Amino acid sequence: MYAMIATWRMALDGVSRGKEMLAEGCCAADALESAIRMVEEREEYTSVGYGGLPNAQMQVELDAGFMDGDSLSIGAVGGIHDFASPFAIARRLSREPLNNFLVGSGAELYAHKHGFARRNMLSEAARARYMRQRQEQPLQAYAGHDTVCMIALDHCGSMCAGTSTSGLFMKHPGRVGDSPIAGSGFYADSEVGCACATGLGEEVMKGCVSYEIVRLMKQGLTPMQACEQAVMDFDHDLRRRRGSAGDMSLIAMNAQGEWGISTNIDTFSFVTASESQPAIVWLAKRDARGKLQIKQADAAWLSAHPQE
Repeated sequence: MYAMIATWRMALDGVSRGKEMLAEGCCAADALESAIRMVEEREEYTSVGYGGLPNAQMQVELDAGFMDGDSLSIGAVGGIHDFASPFAIARRLSREPLNNFLVGSGAELYAHKHGFARRNMLSEAARARYMRQRQEQPLQAYAGHDTVCMIALDHCGSMCAGTSTSGLFMKHPGRVGDSPIAGSGFYADSEVGCACATGLGEEVMKGCVSYEIVRLMKQGLTPMQACEQAVMDFDHDLRRRRGSAGDMSLIAMNAQGEWGISTNIDTFSFVTASESQPAIVWLAKRDARGKLQIKQADAAWLSAHPQE
């Protein structure tokens, strides 16, 4: 049995490649890295890797995290500049006995020392978008925040989780959201399952929702039950305490390859694949009663949302 789940329609090609690798007998971590790197390398995706939109000083700052569900090893980078795959660097850091989460110049020094490829990560399209945006007064962080998150399960029962993002457009230099933070942006335990988050990092970090979902699965909830309980309880708590709740969407998979999701936004797209199922894009939204409805994205939607 092998399976994958990922956030957003943009992960479709990566998940398709990851599924092929799992079918060939590759380990979960190798499949996950290949899948995430495919997203990081695509210029048309404006919230991840090359093509990611810059901060308020027109610098592309990247965050990424990785967790090995077998050993519980963690690697993460925050605010790293001009390296082609922050996720690959995060995964490499997970093998270190110490210093597993590096930021800024420290992360860049580590990446250079270990031979990771440098690249100017500011695309021409992102530069043009920045120049248009700075005409607005005052400068405000763009509302789009679409981290690519993925979970993989391989034939051996090993699981892992990973995230990669450029964060908020026009963010303050040095801002880091939930994506590289274990327990918040991601969590993995091969004996139980994995969960990952996408959305507004400042909100997601208040709840450590990824860890909470894995904890609920350990108690016996299905991935769907765990996601819905953790996300909706936290959403309600934020609204009670603060008057509002920012965007958040979570994905999860248990050790049996069953998946679940939850969201508090209008439409959340995600991708699943397994030994018995090709990579499929799904759409999740809530009906008038607040009940989560999930359907497969049709060809018309996929054509209309190539960069979702």
